Amino acid sequence: MMARRFLPAAITGFGPMAQMAMAAVVAAAAFSSPLAAEPRHGLSIFGDLKYPADFQNFDYVNPQAPKGGRVSQIGTAGLTSFDSFNAYILKGDAAQGMNLTFDSLMARAEDEPDAVYALVAETADVADDKMSVVFKLRPEAKFSDGSAITADDVVFSFETLKAKGHPAFAFPLRDVSAAQAIDPHTVRYTFTGTLVRDLPITVATLPILSKAYYTAHDFDKTSLEAPLGSGPYKVGAFKAGTFVSYLRRDDYWGRDLPVNRGQNNFDEVRFEYYRDRTLELENLLAGNFDLREEFTSKDWATGYDKQPVKDGRVLLQTLPDERPSGAQGFFINTRREKFKDVRVREALGLAFDFEWSNKNLFFGLYARTASYFENSDMKAEGPPSPEELALLEPFRDKLPPAVFGPAVSPPVTDGSGNIRPQLRQATKLLTDAGWTQTPAGWKNAKGETLTVEILLDSPSFERIIGPYLKNLKAIGIDASMRRVDSAQYEQRMKEFDFDLTTQRYALRLTPGVELKTFWGSQAAATNGSFNLAGIADPVLDALIDKIVGAKSRDELRAATRAADRLLRAGHYWVPQWYKGAHNLAFWNKFGWPDVKPKYARGAVETWWYDSAKAKALSQR
Repeated sequence: MMARRFLPAAITGFGPMAQMAMAAVVAAAAFSSPLAAEPRHGLSIFGDLKYPADFQNFDYVNPQAPKGGRVSQIGTAGLTSFDSFNAYILKGDAAQGMNLTFDSLMARAEDEPDAVYALVAETADVADDKMSVVFKLRPEAKFSDGSAITADDVVFSFETLKAKGHPAFAFPLRDVSAAQAIDPHTVRYTFTGTLVRDLPITVATLPILSKAYYTAHDFDKTSLEAPLGSGPYKVGAFKAGTFVSYLRRDDYWGRDLPVNRGQNNFDEVRFEYYRDRTLELENLLAGNFDLREEFTSKDWATGYDKQPVKDGRVLLQTLPDERPSGAQGFFINTRREKFKDVRVREALGLAFDFEWSNKNLFFGLYARTASYFENSDMKAEGPPSPEELALLEPFRDKLPPAVFGPAVSPPVTDGSGNIRPQLRQATKLLTDAGWTQTPAGWKNAKGETLTVEILLDSPSFERIIGPYLKNLKAIGIDASMRRVDSAQYEQRMKEFDFDLTTQRYALRLTPGVELKTFWGSQAAATNGSFNLAGIADPVLDALIDKIVGAKSRDELRAATRAADRLLRAGHYWVPQWYKGAHNLAFWNKFGWPDVKPKYARGAVETWWYDSAKAKALSQR
């Protein structure tokens, strides 16, 4: 069972001809300075690029993959509805798959930790002082209406996303001070401050919006009008809250670029929406759609013992997931007074019996999450290393002693369901925190009752939450769960209107400035940020700066491990579970490359429709 996943004014435009000529002279002088580096076909944070400038395709694709057919799937975001095609603002619930309709300056290589390669931009030129980057755009790059993608569009996209975009975009752009269109095919970004390591890749992967389109349409409003895009697909048929279809563009300008070769193989990519996972499974096995990743352990263990699987029409496949598993748990909203004391939060964690749940509910398929950087070498283990201590010691008087001992981990039970030692410890912690146990529940000095409500929007989680509530009630906490519809859930999450809720953060292989949106103090006060727990700790802010400023993987590991220790000692969550694998179920009508991308699922981006398999399937 896996939780829902989650993610200044610039100089723009051209003036009269004289002004434009002067700008070109100034730009030429700037780019001939000693600060200019060599233009490159890609960018990476720490090391050399895997692929040379003349590479033809990524190693994990089949460059001869046939084009055609359709794939209908359940997305991985856990969403049950949508009401907008604007995926870049806080308002509304965006349709999954809109990224298929927008290009960016550069595209990710899914077999490298953080490399990106030329897409709309042919080259990137990072200054030696790292305070700016210049992109040279391909003249052939076009929007889907045939209009050219220009530097003005790139500048407009940056300005708009920074000023009006979802916090997931706006926060990482905080230290991007300006974007300037040097000429129609050249754009220069400049940075400010000292945390600039990731910014060239951050701006390189922003979606490119059409300035002309969004001059005529309000960017900050939800809409079911398909926006003008530049990507390999365009919006096709849809029914809000039911399905959305994307059609491959035969006129897509970038179809033969190395970063696209062997990908975008389906004529139609469709996302289906169901209100719960039970319905998803039933409709998959009934043939109403093609592919689904299974996140419910019970269903993976028992739900596929059906004829389509037995006779091979539906295949089950487990793929390794080598990315950090991130942080999944019950996040505790510390904005609420009753949860501000760390002892209360620790008591809540003691009442969750993972070992019993894994044995009785999950068929032993999961491992316990302990770290915010689980399933990676960024996870803190044992006592702090000398490198970690060097980062933590300056703040010793501001940190709990637990930060300097073995990394805080959740309790381990015997799986019998008898966790009386843990519950006794939880009771003591509540007492120490100033709560008094009475026949009417735990009361504070104001006479207020300690209540805990867990917010959810899927019935599939109720069977996990039920035993947890039972343990909380066993120590006298007034605990309950509240299930709401997806629209209300999304709104309450954006406004932090909950006690506890379940979420999973999927972290990058090279964590950076996005961590400020997860755990930064400013994000704690920003609606729509991913800082669900409301963590506002200046020491953690400083450690995140160390992560963002790391100049090597060794420095990065030390900084992430130090931050992990502080987060875990804060008991901001009740950690849940993870598995380092993707469990896929799909109808047997697809092909896929021999090599899976190391850091991605691969389906459906590198798959293709196999007409021979599909014909054989239809004849059975």
